[in-house]
Amino acid sequence: MRIELLGRIRVFTDDGTPVEVGGPRVRMVLARLALQPGHVVPAETLIGAIWGDGPPADAANALQALVSRLRKALRGTGGVQSRPGGYRLVAGAQDVDAHRFEELAARGGKELAADRPQAASVTLGEALGLWRGGAALADLSDVPFADDAAARLEELRVAAAEDRFDAEVRLGRHDEVLADLEAAGRRHPLRERLTVVRMRALYAAGRQSDALTVYEETRAELAGQLGVDPSRELRETQLAVLRGELDGPPVHAGSRLPRWLTGFVGRQEELRLVLELMETSRLVTVVGPGGVGKTRLAVHALTRHRTCRSGRVWFVPLAGVETSAGLLDAVLGALSASGPRSVQPLRTDPQEPLDAVAGLLAGGEAVLVLDNCERLVADVAELAARLLDRLPYVTILATSRESLAIVGEALCQLGPLEVPATTEEAAGAASVRLFLDRAAGVRPGFVLDEVTAGPVVEICGRLDGLPLALELAAARLRTMSVEEIARRLDDRFRLLASGNRAGPAHQRTLRAVVEWSWELLTEDERALARRLSVFPGGAGRDAVRAVCP
Repeated sequence: MRIELLGRIRVFTDDGTPVEVGGPRVRMVLARLALQPGHVVPAETLIGAIWGDGPPADAANALQALVSRLRKALRGTGGVQSRPGGYRLVAGAQDVDAHRFEELAARGGKELAADRPQAASVTLGEALGLWRGGAALADLSDVPFADDAAARLEELRVAAAEDRFDAEVRLGRHDEVLADLEAAGRRHPLRERLTVVRMRALYAAGRQSDALTVYEETRAELAGQLGVDPSRELRETQLAVLRGELDGPPVHAGSRLPRWLTGFVGRQEELRLVLELMETSRLVTVVGPGGVGKTRLAVHALTRHRTCRSGRVWFVPLAGVETSAGLLDAVLGALSASGPRSVQPLRTDPQEPLDAVAGLLAGGEAVLVLDNCERLVADVAELAARLLDRLPYVTILATSRESLAIVGEALCQLGPLEVPATTEEAAGAASVRLFLDRAAGVRPGFVLDEVTAGPVVEICGRLDGLPLALELAAARLRTMSVEEIARRLDDRFRLLASGNRAGPAHQRTLRAVVEWSWELLTEDERALARRLSVFPGGAGRDAVRAVCP
């Protein structure tokens, strides 16, 4: 059983099936027990939580009736045990998102205090990703125990966000978090630590005067609302900005990596997995269908890896490479300081280009990113194996629509984003959050509300949560309403025929994504795909055998 309190109260079975828990007082009992999972909560505490100062005359029997209803709802997923003097929810702390959040937030804070900002950023990102929109226990507003718990969790949430902002700025990613930092500062004008991080981020971005303006605004708020002066840390930060003495961001290899003009949404579990795999394997491949976000995930993970800070990272795009010789040229070009066309190796000895690559990668721990390997998967596999054999401190991070299939390869299987089953679940689904993020870019002010929730959920579901398709659909909001987009998805290839003109050719339209994959198939594979197309909703083994003898 999984219980979610960071938003509206929700319960799921182990396989993700929603469990309906009806009735506000039954939900109060569940929420109060879930705040102390696995522990006995006295009956008097539960009665006070539900009825406050006005319990019914037969409060014990009324509570027993509510517990019985809760047990019925949770049947088959867990339960509530009667214990002397109270009741106990049969669940562990890891089964309740609020407790997982607290554990991750505390761990991230310790990692930051130990000067491990990379680890802290990932841990805190995972913690904050557990929240689904607004306040905790959102469907129990004006219930005293719930309000107290929600206020405490909100304070921990803001503190965790401050820690994560701090970690990102330490890693030199001030540009990525400045907009969110500014928004957080407007929401919490009296939080001095948040002001300190904002000032450091603005200073690192070359905006010294803006950093000093933020200080003056906070000083005025503190004086006007609380009648106090800024803290010592805040005053010292202002002085360091005035003198130009703040430490700048670390030198890193971000300039060699692709940059996007849009934010990174979701994928916290996959992000953590890639970083963990890179600690234990020297060849990590992110595998998934076209348009699922393999390159974005790989690059985002890499910006959090220690080699990025040391400048020992190189990105090699392979989408336009069609030969093994072109593969070596592409790698050599990326490794050269002057750019991809500065190296023109002679072909007198077939070993010379590989020697040059090995020589440029030598010198310590490094990461080589090989992006879009599917067209040359055999050649990339051979190159990777030879480089890893010669260079024990090099890690290769690859993205491909199929694995390289060599010994020692660790895989991160990347699928579509989570799609909500109902409009009530929309705000917490990654696919919806991605669509809203991109929609706001082309239609400022676009939000999820009673009018837009239905069409947005329909769009996310019919596009199977595929990130590229969702971005292409959101781009259509320039000229169409969200309802019209949802209605026209029956002809999705025509509808999603325009997007980012600056993007790779094979990702500018939905048809281009599919054609890229189709061209990689052999004739036998294409014949199989044609036969399987009679099953648009999927099929079992026997049905497949019937059409593919």
